[in-house]
Amino acid sequence: MSVVCAVLLAAGFGRRLRPLTTIRAKALCPVGNVPLLDRALDRLAGLGLSGPATVAVNASYLADQVVAHVGDRARLSVELPAPLGTAGALGQLRDWIDGRGVLAGNADAYLAGASAPGPDIADLLTGWDGRRVRMLVRPAAAGQGEFGGWRFAGFSLLPWWRVSALTSAPAELWREVWRPAEAAGELDLVPYSGTYLDAGTPADYLAANLHAADAAGGALVAEDATVTGPLRRAVVGAGAVVDGSLDRCVVWPGGRVGAGERLVDAVRVGVDLTVAAGLARTSQAPGTA
Repeated sequence: MSVVCAVLLAAGFGRRLRPLTTIRAKALCPVGNVPLLDRALDRLAGLGLSGPATVAVNASYLADQVVAHVGDRARLSVELPAPLGTAGALGQLRDWIDGRGVLAGNADAYLAGASAPGPDIADLLTGWDGRRVRMLVRPAAAGQGEFGGWRFAGFSLLPWWRVSALTSAPAELWREVWRPAEAAGELDLVPYSGTYLDAGTPADYLAANLHAADAAGGALVAEDATVTGPLRRAVVGAGAVVDGSLDRCVVWPGGRVGAGERLVDAVRVGVDLTVAAGLARTSQAPGTA
């Protein structure tokens, strides 16, 4: 197999997830009380990819948050004054990539498979010839497939010869790599057997949290949270205080739910910011923020 590095894409504005992303970069929003970016870094570590020599993270919107959170765990690529898009991000990192294949992942991708993070997407790498583009996919609902009957599931594997043609001009992998590879018959779709959500809308963000809660028996409560009210399928963050009731909800770290409050299908931030999350999911072209 060719030598591979990894790039986690964490620069997007997260417009569809507002107002949560007016407070915190999308990649740092917690799912199951773990920031999405940490989940992605753990998945790469499970593949043997860790540290600034083999893993890079890009940042732009609320870049200071992402830079401080990543620290020395990865190479940081800051894009200012605005994000460069998924292709432009790799173009800016071209000298660092330097001949290697690239495992590119969306930092807002929530994946949960039967095996541990890392091995659950190892089929992307197994037996790769270093020439073709590979994409992790899940079956799509009727009429919603982006690649035949399949939809993108957060990670793609790109050969150096395609990455070397990218520049730091704003552009998306969708147009610059994936569709050209598909047209040339050089795109391999690798099915993912687990659960995938892009966590990019309030509805999908809530769904990812509830999936994590269900895996933990129906509720995830941080050790230092205080909960006196009833919970049904909920995630409660560090230092939160919940005296009211929660039904299919997320309470961010430090959040408060007062006695007499009943939250349903919602995300609570702080004392009084409540984001309704029971709406139908929205869709977008894969690989965009």
